[in-house]
Amino acid sequence: MPFAVRLLVNAAALWVATEVVPGVTYVGGVVPFLCVALIFGVINATLRPIAKVLTFPLILVTLGLFSLVVNGLMLWLTSALSETLGFGFRVSGFWAAFFGSLVVSLVSFLLSVSLRPEPWPPAPRR
Repeated sequence: MPFAVRLLVNAAALWVATEVVPGVTYVGGVVPFLCVALIFGVINATLRPIAKVLTFPLILVTLGLFSLVVNGLMLWLTSALSETLGFGFRVSGFWAAFFGSLVVSLVSFLLSVSLRPEPWPPAPRR
């Protein structure tokens, strides 16, 4: 998926989280929100794999449920960096980050699947 499309998918998923989850808020314009989405994408591309490797034993013992905690912490870190840089994105606590990351993951998955191009050549019809 091209970079610009991935950035817009992240932005849309974060926006839905700000609308649905109490404690996840945003005050500002469109361009700063795209910067928040960029920060979120960079954190997920760099720190999230490292965190998942370091917490692998916990993820294994909890049958993958601890990965939800890792995702929430990545959203919380995005909030901390965004507030420091003055972008207006705020997550008020761990539970807001946890449920916000669930919403972001679900919306991002649904948008990614719906935007996936058809394979070429198309599969033959029977």
